Amino acid sequence: MRDEPLVLGIETSCDETGVGIVRGHTLLADALASSVDQHARFGGVVPEVASRAHLEALVPTMQRALDEAGVTLADVDAIAVTSGPGLAGALLVGVAAAKGYALAAEKPIYGVNHLAAHVAVDTLEHGPLPEPAVAMLVSGGHSSLLLVDDLTAGVTPLGATIDDAAGEAFDKVARLLGLGFPGGPIIDRSARDGDAASIHFPRGLTAPKDMVAHRFDFSFSGLKTAVARWVEARERAGEPVPVADVSASFQEAVCDVLTAKAIDACRSDGVRTLVIGGGVAANSRLRVLAEERAARHGIAVRVPRPGLCTDNGAMVAALGSHLVKAGIAPSRLDLPADSAMGLTEVSVPG
Repeated sequence: MRDEPLVLGIETSCDETGVGIVRGHTLLADALASSVDQHARFGGVVPEVASRAHLEALVPTMQRALDEAGVTLADVDAIAVTSGPGLAGALLVGVAAAKGYALAAEKPIYGVNHLAAHVAVDTLEHGPLPEPAVAMLVSGGHSSLLLVDDLTAGVTPLGATIDDAAGEAFDKVARLLGLGFPGGPIIDRSARDGDAASIHFPRGLTAPKDMVAHRFDFSFSGLKTAVARWVEARERAGEPVPVADVSASFQEAVCDVLTAKAIDACRSDGVRTLVIGGGVAANSRLRVLAEERAARHGIAVRVPRPGLCTDNGAMVAALGSHLVKAGIAPSRLDLPADSAMGLTEVSVPG
């Protein structure tokens, strides 16, 4: 294992300050500091609050990761950092810190794509990724289907959200139901006591006409609106809102669309492996439904454990390790923080 590169990863794209250290496919440390409690009272992530939280958390989180791995910065072979996409201010904190550490320790730096890192982290649990594979990334900011032929060379976008991402819809519906923030885990828990068949909510972009122009794209804005109108109608009628049933029915609509399109993408390209990543990948119903549908078509489903689905430094380090082993040139020290970084760009070129 000592022959494998020792890579440190820094993640600050949203509200999680993460520092991970990997050697090859082996995770040595995954230190995390979250500012989610600071955002809860606003019902969503406030960029300025997130940026300040990263400033306060990054140095102690870095030290915890180094201590956990039992290494020093001098031992590291390379430093990887999320360059984009994400919140501009939050990204700047991580990128600036990574540049400082790289300059001080005279280490190469790799600016990497946040979404590609969500795919790479799966290798820390399940080993090398079969190629090709289809990756479905679902989070608060992204709902994407990607064809992965070679993770270090780039990915091919198959589809994406055209409005609200899945995680964003979870947050908005949770707020509508008075459940709090973040919405994903709260609705997941609430849904366990509800009947998913009690209310039929719409499945966005699944009509025959949509399957031509938007076969692998997602839309959850209409679903969110449908839930709001259903709840408002109950309240106007003076009837109680069955929160658990609404949660379960809404969750079923989201997971139904996500898994159906993901399996369709696999079958369309003759791919036998589906990787699911991003914060929404921790949803229990999504995991069960994906497994059930994939099994019918002989497709293997790989999902990291919940702690590796949400944003973390381990995923950035994992992608950095792939790049180092593949002999990809490191980024320049003046690499940017790119909030709109494209899916086809796995790392910032040197």
